[in-house]
Amino acid sequence: MKRSVLVAVSSLVGLGALVGLGAAPSLGGNAAPASSNAAPSVSTPRQLRGVNFVSACRFSHRNMDDPIVFPDQPNKSHDHTFIGNDSTNAFSTLGSLQQFGSSCRRAGDTAAYWAPTLLSAGGRPIEPRGATVYYRRHTLDPVRAFPPGFKLIAGNSKATAPQGAAITYWNCGPVAGVRPTETIPTCPDAGRRGLALHVRFPDCWDGRNLDSPDHESHMAYSTRGRCPADHPVALPAIQLNLRYPTAGGPGLSLASGGQFSAHADFFNAWNQSTLQSLVDGCLNALRHCQRGV
Repeated sequence: MKRSVLVAVSSLVGLGALVGLGAAPSLGGNAAPASSNAAPSVSTPRQLRGVNFVSACRFSHRNMDDPIVFPDQPNKSHDHTFIGNDSTNAFSTLGSLQQFGSSCRRAGDTAAYWAPTLLSAGGRPIEPRGATVYYRRHTLDPVRAFPPGFKLIAGNSKATAPQGAAITYWNCGPVAGVRPTETIPTCPDAGRRGLALHVRFPDCWDGRNLDSPDHESHMAYSTRGRCPADHPVALPAIQLNLRYPTAGGPGLSLASGGQFSAHADFFNAWNQSTLQSLVDGCLNALRHCQRGV
């Protein structure tokens, strides 16, 4: 996405452009079914504040695989931290993921989520104490559920400068009084106010492809509650928040390189009927559903 578009999107709605990675074949003809329930009318993005459902997850495992960027190529990637599906590896497919359990507590969430592993100043992996995955609605139009097998990357693993807080940022949790920053901050302590990484995904789909060669072109960010004409299908806006048992500081880095290369991957392997129920009963019903529909 061109820099001019990124600036425009970021300034209007606080959301950034997605920079994808790697290559994968484009898959056509997989548009998700529209929500079957009538949705309340929405006239302004302000009405969407607090509309979400949440999946709370534990750390699952680490490896140097990436089934989106390097499918069937084990140990090809930098080290990744996985949450959600407990089986995720280079050979993962929709079918294989659906056969395993998850580190997420919400019933039905067997999707795979991953991000580059955080490293200490000495290069030691720092496993997150947990993660929160927010599914929000940012569009005036009702959203559809992600189709089965949908894949997406948010952020740029090769970034050597700030990507913009609209895409990814660090902080020390909600009660530390430390403002979001694009570099790793030093937090007051490593306990409740430990380091946190946030990655935001785009929410507008082309309506056809489960993936794209750059893992980004099938998606775009909404602007002022509307999707662009070439990506007209509104989907949930995912935000992945990872919480680490460390106070942070300038010596830390990501396995993908430096402090600016934060990114995250999503591979939809939800129980599809559960996901559709949450989309209908929470996002399209304009409700906050932290504990369920």
